[in-house]
Amino acid sequence: MRHDSMRNALTIDVEDYFQVSALAPYIPREHWDSHDCRVERNVDRILLILDDHYSTKATFFTLGWIAERYPHLVRRIVDCGHELASHGYGHQRASELSEPAFRDDIETAKKILEDVSGRQIKGYRAPSFSIGKGNLWAFDCLEGAGYRYSSSIYPIHHDHYGMPDAPRFAHRVRDGLLELPVTTARLFARNWPASGGGYFRLMPYPMSRWLLRRVNRVDGQPAIFYFHPWEIDDGQPRIPGINAKTRFRHYLNLHRTEGRIRCLLDDFVWGRMDEIFLANPEHAVASDSLTTKGR
Repeated sequence: MRHDSMRNALTIDVEDYFQVSALAPYIPREHWDSHDCRVERNVDRILLILDDHYSTKATFFTLGWIAERYPHLVRRIVDCGHELASHGYGHQRASELSEPAFRDDIETAKKILEDVSGRQIKGYRAPSFSIGKGNLWAFDCLEGAGYRYSSSIYPIHHDHYGMPDAPRFAHRVRDGLLELPVTTARLFARNWPASGGGYFRLMPYPMSRWLLRRVNRVDGQPAIFYFHPWEIDDGQPRIPGINAKTRFRHYLNLHRTEGRIRCLLDDFVWGRMDEIFLANPEHAVASDSLTTKGR
């Protein structure tokens, strides 16, 4: 039963198992087309799960690479009433691209997604939350390309990403651009991950539920949760030769993720990023003191 009335943002990063950044050393980008692509069946499964649970609407951050090859999938996402947003073109980390290359990536992805869907693309999420102190110029590129919000910063310590001193909630980084960080809970003078991904598969579900409820009730803010289609696919091919750390992170509890997602849909009220943050001024900027951060 959903007892909380605050609407949170549910987001899905639409990429396939062989496109994950942690597997990049083992799967060259030029070999992607040779792998069994499972994203279409997994996204279709997610669409059914969402429809089965209160006709929940979500935001799908989708790769341009996927949209080119599966345009009908992109149209199904939009036809089901979900928001389509950009995850860049080829899942290259923003922190590994030059400014011109990043601009080309986000503009190419936006054009492909808009051409395929017939909808304006307002949101962007950098692969692996790869906007940080070293490439804040990315916000200028996003504003210039016509995006209205980014969800590309994770305010935690992590070995692959993170900007722990960044604002935890919605804040304006450019005049026409909001940054909507994925959710953390503040405990013991530190930010703790509370928004999905590998942490959601690692922690017992009651812990994830408690952290999200704390953000809603103590901070009074909507949460932003994310997961990937490959995370509900325990039948995906196992990549040989990967190191133990990567194997643990990628395959841990895949068989439990769908059940946990269903619990999440039952325990909280969910919606699209654009409808929660762009349509509701009270959530657009969490605090006036945050408007200059990130410049």
